[in-house]
Amino acid sequence: MKIASAFVLLATFAAPSFAHHSFAAEYDKNRPVKFTGVVTKMEWMNPHIYYYVDVKDAGGKITNYAVEGGTPNSLRRRGWGKDSLKAGDVVTVEGYMAKNGSNHVNGRTVTLPDGKRLFGGSADDGGPGGQ
Repeated sequence: MKIASAFVLLATFAAPSFAHHSFAAEYDKNRPVKFTGVVTKMEWMNPHIYYYVDVKDAGGKITNYAVEGGTPNSLRRRGWGKDSLKAGDVVTVEGYMAKNGSNHVNGRTVTLPDGKRLFGGSADDGGPGGQ
């Protein structure tokens, strides 16, 4: 009985953790997005980095996108650093929009001002194109 109870308890706490790290739980693979804009902020922190990009539409309206990347450790191995993105940099982001309709994006790739293209997602998040 103790083993069964321990298993149920473990499964209860593991499910939310898995859902949190699942691409499919938060992002829509059927809503790819690509935009170019100006970086306003970079947050290099665990468990995932975030950077924010202002994008101006044809009418002049600016929308700020919150782009989620992989973990700092995995991104370092792919050539990223804390200073890869700086406020004022013009970048092109490719990724997938959030399911909830917000301006959150799962950033798969980012093209830097010098033309260098970096993979920005988590390799094991279940999203399209994981590396």
